[in-house]
Amino acid sequence: MIDIAAQLKAIHREVNAGSDETVGVLLRRTYDAAAEDVWDAVTDPDRLRRWFMPISGDLREGGDFQLEGNAGGRILTCSPPKLLRVTFGGETSIVELRLVADEDERTTVELEHTVPKAMAGSGAGALYVGPGWDGALLGLALWLAGEVAEGDDPTAAANSPETQRFNLGSIEAWTAAVEASGSATEEEVQAAVAAAKAQYAPDLI
Repeated sequence: MIDIAAQLKAIHREVNAGSDETVGVLLRRTYDAAAEDVWDAVTDPDRLRRWFMPISGDLREGGDFQLEGNAGGRILTCSPPKLLRVTFGGETSIVELRLVADEDERTTVELEHTVPKAMAGSGAGALYVGPGWDGALLGLALWLAGEVAEGDDPTAAANSPETQRFNLGSIEAWTAAVEASGSATEEEVQAAVAAAKAQYAPDLI
């Protein structure tokens, strides 16, 4: 059992739609682990498949990657253990992962995903990707805390009733972030919420 409320509260969320050309989501979470360990967890294929999903490809700067059953892209920057920047599902969809270590063997992870406004439509587009990234940060937290058992299937865990309840809370939090950004109409937000619920919590609607 996960503490859904605590896990949701651990993530900071922002929607940035101030540019005429792009819409971005920013997530921030701090982990009780050294930066090198966190970096290894998000880049080593054997560890990544345990809490996220299998990955294949030429896993170095300039190489292409493919997540099984999900997006692929190109590795634009790989500077361990601080910065990973990739295209994600398209040349103009950019994901940047930044790791900041502190003195107490803790690491803050910032994940920023930016897409063209033409793709997102408005700030409400954050609801199509934000809950998914929330789920990834949750999976990383459980893995780093030793709460992922040998043989656990992360895909099954992501579709479990418990995770879907987490996702509903995530959708509510991202709705608040979109509204705070003032970057979408009420109609756009309502449509995006409905789509997000169908995608991330299909068994609970």
